[in-house]
Amino acid sequence: MWGALFPGQGSQHPGMGRFLFDEFAIAKTLFEQASDTLSVDFKKLCFDGPESELALTHNTQPCLLLVSTATARVVASIAPFKPIAGAGHSIGEYAALVATNSLDFEDAMKAVRKRGEYMQSAVPVGEGAMIAVMGITPEQMVELCQWAEKTSGLGPIEPANFNAPGQIVASGHAKAVEWLQKNYTPQAFSSGGPSRLKFIPLKVSAPFHCSMMKPAEEKMRRILEDTRFNDAVYPIVQNFTAEPVRESKTLRENLIRQISAPVRWVECVEKLRQMGVQKVVELGCGKVISGLVKKIDSEHLETFNINSLEELKNLENRLLSH
Repeated sequence: MWGALFPGQGSQHPGMGRFLFDEFAIAKTLFEQASDTLSVDFKKLCFDGPESELALTHNTQPCLLLVSTATARVVASIAPFKPIAGAGHSIGEYAALVATNSLDFEDAMKAVRKRGEYMQSAVPVGEGAMIAVMGITPEQMVELCQWAEKTSGLGPIEPANFNAPGQIVASGHAKAVEWLQKNYTPQAFSSGGPSRLKFIPLKVSAPFHCSMMKPAEEKMRRILEDTRFNDAVYPIVQNFTAEPVRESKTLRENLIRQISAPVRWVECVEKLRQMGVQKVVELGCGKVISGLVKKIDSEHLETFNINSLEELKNLENRLLSH
């Protein structure tokens, strides 16, 4: 049983999608459609960067959606790919909804461009931050953030991404994040915690998936409530609830709510496996999502990437052999 996964921010890089554009007319047409829809030269932006331009949130999000959709359509054109369910990490959820025919591609491109703009403008540059905390459980992360807010008097600082066992991201006000990194002590935990934690500040332009994103969420509600959603062809396990959804109204509401809520990725992947998924394809650039899946459950889930013609051929052979 196959599952479809779609990457989020952090997977982008100059050159993303180039081999698809060069080798497949269906991908080239999609790049042209995207460029016409938003009046952006996506060929130049995705292939040439520069990286600093590609990293701007309002550019990153449509580029990821474009390359993921191109990847999904190329795969569908070369072999029978029938996933029983899918999931997308943060912005990747839009690509998941396009793939399952819930969202029109052009509507999704317009929405994610606005989403990027709204998320970037919700918090002045420099006021927000995100930090990965290694070696901690989800319950400890919640307790750690509450302790940091209470002890420092700063905030907010909240769990933002439950990415993999022992790898959780906090998001919030830059001063609160900085205070936590400098002042952590095992006394943060009521029952005692790790004597040392590894903190990795993330290079992001805004504090995603925390309450500081509420202004962006409210603006996106107006956009998405005016956007047509259809029931999904196959269920999408959504970030907000970690539950499979096909009904259009619920898909829309969860897509709105995920902007300021944590990404429950570990639970999403575990839910896919409970639904019977055994093989997952990362439909998009990079290998970030596949790496997380391996950390979550390498025993039961086989992963496939599509970053080259060779990897695409490998997937084609596997699809045709079943």
